[in-house]
Amino acid sequence: MEDIKLEINQKDNWGVISLAGRLDRVNADEVYASGEKEMSSHEKLAVELTGLEYISSAGIRVLLRLAKKAKAENKSFALCGAAGFVKEVLEDSNLDMLVTMLDSASQLS
Repeated sequence: MEDIKLEINQKDNWGVISLAGRLDRVNADEVYASGEKEMSSHEKLAVELTGLEYISSAGIRVLLRLAKKAKAENKSFALCGAAGFVKEVLEDSNLDMLVTMLDSASQLS
């Protein structure tokens, strides 16, 4: 994946995908595929955004698609650690109204 680092962890019974760098059209499909894969093996999925510096509309679509998939499968979904520009963009796009947003992954329960 170009310009993005993706790490997969588990916290309690949550699958956690940690993203760092840029989430844009170049790597959106790979990030979505990773999210789908993790969702298939967990009842709860969180995307950790602490290290994310930039998100484009393609990146927002990835997060929205994962949230919709989780809802359709009756699974939990959360975004964690969005800050600065990324948090601003998510709030401007009203994604924070549709998806649970937590200050950090330590709030997952």
